[in-house]
Amino acid sequence: MDIQTFLMAFGLTLLAGLSTGIGSALAFFTKRTNTKFLSVALGFSAGVMIYVSMIEIIVKARESLSAALGGKAGSWASAAAFFAGMFFIAAIDRFVPSAENPHEFKKVERLNSAETGVVTDRLMRMGVFTALAVAIHNFPEGLATFTSAIKNPTLGIAIAVAIAIHNIPEGIAVSVPVYFATGDRKKAFRLSFLSGLSEPVGAIIGYLILFNFFNDMVFGLLFAFVAGIMVFISVDELLPTAMEYGEPHLSIYGVVGGMMVMAVSLLLLM
Repeated sequence: MDIQTFLMAFGLTLLAGLSTGIGSALAFFTKRTNTKFLSVALGFSAGVMIYVSMIEIIVKARESLSAALGGKAGSWASAAAFFAGMFFIAAIDRFVPSAENPHEFKKVERLNSAETGVVTDRLMRMGVFTALAVAIHNFPEGLATFTSAIKNPTLGIAIAVAIAIHNIPEGIAVSVPVYFATGDRKKAFRLSFLSGLSEPVGAIIGYLILFNFFNDMVFGLLFAFVAGIMVFISVDELLPTAMEYGEPHLSIYGVVGGMMVMAVSLLLLM
């Protein structure tokens, strides 16, 4: 792999991760949550992830594994890796307390209203644990973005955009409780921004571990694993969050729009 491809893949991963800062900025510089925009945007992100995972990534994974293991064994291996990716990200969610889950519905209006009945220390704990939860979630997402961009730059861009959109509400989820606890906008923004750094860190660590083993079988297993992660994120996090913002029909339109954009992009590059 040449240095230009590496830098491009790393740059996409970095931008996707640091979009948590966009969510934090929205929380501090807007008065109300634009629920329509977030419903469509999160639905769009889910549509991109689901379509590209099921139509493109899992197919390429099966092709690579079939080349390495044979048709039948390759198909079984790709299915196993796909569900392993789902179980992996589900296990991460399992260990995150619900109160600190970064996908818990929050609005920026809460920054401008009094928070009653909640102790400051608990709010700070919530913000810190949410930042840690975001960091843990972003680690495999970074590997997904980076690996996809190395294998197929166009695919990497699509996944980076989808993950960047999905990271925006996570930035809000980190910023709101930290701001309430400290009254310090800069501290809340900084913690939110830094939580996104685990995405490029995940990419680099994954690359260093797997660099000497990249072949058809490793790529196939990793791609199928990544597809499982992205489908689970879409159905467990993106779509429920989009609907919680109060615009369920718009979120579905966003899903369809994301799928259409991804389909056209892939067809134009055939």
